[in-house]
Amino acid sequence: MVPALTQPGELLCEHRGEMAEAARQIRVRDLKEKKRRGEKIAMLTVYDATMARLLDRAGIDVFLVGDSLGMVIQGHETTLPVTLEAILHHTEAVTRGTKRALVVADMPFLSYQVSVPEAVRNAGRLIQGGAAAVKLEGGRPILEVVERLVDAGIPVMGHLGLLPQHVHELSGYRMQAREPREAERLIEDARMLETAGAFSLVLESIPADVAKTVTGVLSIPTIGIGAGPYCDGQVLVSYDAFGLNVDSVPPFVRQYADLGELMVEAARAYAEDVRQGKFPPLECHASTPAASDMRK
Repeated sequence: MVPALTQPGELLCEHRGEMAEAARQIRVRDLKEKKRRGEKIAMLTVYDATMARLLDRAGIDVFLVGDSLGMVIQGHETTLPVTLEAILHHTEAVTRGTKRALVVADMPFLSYQVSVPEAVRNAGRLIQGGAAAVKLEGGRPILEVVERLVDAGIPVMGHLGLLPQHVHELSGYRMQAREPREAERLIEDARMLETAGAFSLVLESIPADVAKTVTGVLSIPTIGIGAGPYCDGQVLVSYDAFGLNVDSVPPFVRQYADLGELMVEAARAYAEDVRQGKFPPLECHASTPAASDMRK
C-alpha cells in the first residue's frame, strides 16, 4: 500500500533527505551521536585513494591511515619503522579519495613521545595533510599530549590494550588486561583519556567483558579490534578483512573476501594471454593507413 501524502512531494523530500544524510561527511561529533543512538560504527584501515573511493562507496564510517601500513604495505615485521613522512604521504592520498568517511591518521612511533611541542607539530602536519583526527597509543604517559592536542584544536582518538608500538615491551602481540589489576588500570586509563579530551577509543586484544565495562563507563565511543562484540564499533586491517594479507592473520579476523587469490588468478590469466599473443587484440587498435594513402 502506498502511504498517503500529507503534502505534495512529501515522500520525495523525505527520500532526498535520507540520501543527503547518507552522503553527508562524517564528523567527530557524529561518532558520539552514533553511540548515543546505539548505532554501531564501522572502521577500516585505508592506505590509498583508490581504496578510499571504494570503501567510501561502501559506507564505511571511519578510515584509519594506520601505521599497520608498515607491515602490509612496506613489508616490515612491526609498525616501529614507520615514519611520520610515510603516514603523511598515505594520509594525503586517502583524503584525496574520500568524500564521506572520517579520516584518522595514526601518529607513528616516537612522533609524540619525545615532547609535547614536538607532538603538536607532528599532529599538526597530519591535519594539514587532510586528516580530521589523529590516533595515539597509551594511557597515563600521554595524557598531557592528548590535552595539548585537543587544546590546539586537534581531535584525538585513543588506543588501549595491545599497543603495537610497545611490541617489545609486551613481548609480542598478546592479549592484554587479563588479570584483574591490569583490567582496572586499563579502565582507569580509559576514563583519564576521556577526561583529557579524547573523542573515541580503540580497544585492542582485551577480554570482551573488560571491553564491555569500558564501553559502559565512557560517554565516548569505543572501537574494538579483537575485543569482543560489546564495543560501540569495530575496526579491522583492510588487508586482513579482504584476503590481501599473504601472511597469517589474527584469529579474531573475519575474512569477507579472498581478493588476494582473485588477483593471483587474474594476473595468471593476463600473463597467459600475453604469452599466447591473445592480448592485446588487433581489433582494439587503429591500423596504420595504407602506404598509397600516406603518399597523398
